[in-house]
Amino acid sequence: MKAQASRRAERAARLSLSLSIQLGEGVRELPVARARLRRWVAAAIESDATLTLRFVGRREARALNAQYRQRDYATNVLTFPYHAPGERVWADVVVCMPIVRSEARAQRKALDAHLAHLVVHGVLHACGHEHERDDDAERMEAAEAALLARFRLAWQRHGRRVS
Repeated sequence: MKAQASRRAERAARLSLSLSIQLGEGVRELPVARARLRRWVAAAIESDATLTLRFVGRREARALNAQYRQRDYATNVLTFPYHAPGERVWADVVVCMPIVRSEARAQRKALDAHLAHLVVHGVLHACGHEHERDDDAERMEAAEAALLARFRLAWQRHGRRVS
């Protein structure tokens, strides 16, 4: 696991990242420093990437989820990839801060740890990771756990801490 994290860190240092960070309706300030957000995103990319990380309120998250996933509720993170396989990663990652805060409280996690997990999760989706099948979910969860460990953040699955 440490060797995999080390290889990922070396690869991330060589990759190009263009990152736009936006505040949507209902969000007045960034939940953590821009530099910290950039470090989380840079660690998770697997190829050159152009990403927008947008923090939104419930209304915008619900509207996006309804329009693009036909699910009429706000969800914690949505990823909208625009690139074809093999091309530079180009995607929007939308994080619903009221949901993230609520989940962090319910799971008794620090807000920054839960936020880091969801940012990494969204970026991994932008890079092509999925979790519909069990084997894909295991690979994605392993990547998330390794990335969060680099930032000394414990990864928690269904209430169980993994360090």
